[in-house]
Amino acid sequence: MAETEAALRTLARNVRTARTRAGLSLDELGRRAQVSKGALVGLEKAQGNPNFATLVRLADTLGISVSALLEGPAEGHVRVVTADAVAPLWTGRLGSEARLMLTTSGPAPVEVWRWTLEPGEEYPSHPHQAGVVETVSVTAGRMTLVVDGTEHAVEAGQTATFDGDATHTYRGAGETTCRLIMTVHLPPGPAS
Repeated sequence: MAETEAALRTLARNVRTARTRAGLSLDELGRRAQVSKGALVGLEKAQGNPNFATLVRLADTLGISVSALLEGPAEGHVRVVTADAVAPLWTGRLGSEARLMLTTSGPAPVEVWRWTLEPGEEYPSHPHQAGVVETVSVTAGRMTLVVDGTEHAVEAGQTATFDGDATHTYRGAGETTCRLIMTVHLPPGPAS
């Protein structure tokens, strides 16, 4: 329970800081991110439980990574993160999950995600801001990547890349769990 409260306080501080840095009111951030003002007020007070899609919309609108919303202060030059130390940001009804492992720093940060997709389970992603590029590398199993309504089979040992501002869905395919590493390359600078 204490970990959840600490994570909410960190999220609240990071959203408020990023919103202030971007010069956005609660109303304007809510309008741009399609999140109610009430939800934002609660979020900045470390109340509520925002879902993954809300975090993505807020990060895109603020021009920062999802992990920048969730992380505390940097701990040093080298950061080693294990999958079991990071809570899933999305869990599907069949047991699929997505974990944001870390985000690199610099003018064009990269998010590193670890996903598992159970056969037949899918996650329809919110289109990101222009300039975001996603890369999906399947390490085990198979998946179907749907971009702008077109299906693409991606199997173990294959990597696919696409512009993240298109409508896209990740779907487990085949008979076994699909495991993949995803990188989300974020454009430099704040979103407008």
